[in-house]
Amino acid sequence: MSANLAASDEILIARIAQGDKLAMRVLYGRHHVRVYRFGLRLLRDEQVAEDLISEVFLDVWRQAGRFEGRSAVSTWLLAITRFKALSILRKRKDVELDDDAAAAIEDGSDDPEIATQKKDVGNVLRRCLTALSPDHREIIDLVYYHEKSVEEVAEIVGIPENTVKTRMFYARKKLAELLKAAGVERGWP
Repeated sequence: MSANLAASDEILIARIAQGDKLAMRVLYGRHHVRVYRFGLRLLRDEQVAEDLISEVFLDVWRQAGRFEGRSAVSTWLLAITRFKALSILRKRKDVELDDDAAAAIEDGSDDPEIATQKKDVGNVLRRCLTALSPDHREIIDLVYYHEKSVEEVAEIVGIPENTVKTRMFYARKKLAELLKAAGVERGWP
């Protein structure tokens, strides 16, 4: 099924390169949620992530003729999304990109109600993911949420495959520690 989906995406890109607006709408419908979620995880701002979708698909419209098919269309889309999101983050003067400092801030709001809510494993996992470094969070996001291979992640992020594997190892280790500290006995699969 994934081979048919990839072939279908490639056909859509070829049609988009010829100016086919219907093909563009189909590609958008198929991938805009994935692009939005990935952008949101990088930018942490819903409105900016919404704007990012438009920019990504405008690039697809303009660059479809340059798509060479060396990777899956979804990999190409996420690479464009990542590049644009990082450009936005670099332009922000007011955003501090130091997640380690943010993670070090104590959470003094653990009253009984909050403690009960933290038992929800999904919330705990999301909280633990935000405590990872941006590099580690990005790798986890691409591999587990977007189901990308090590090779595809290396292409999207622009780093060697061995670096992806190393980051994955340390990200999983850190995530397991965070989950255990949060009271979730079973760590990352």
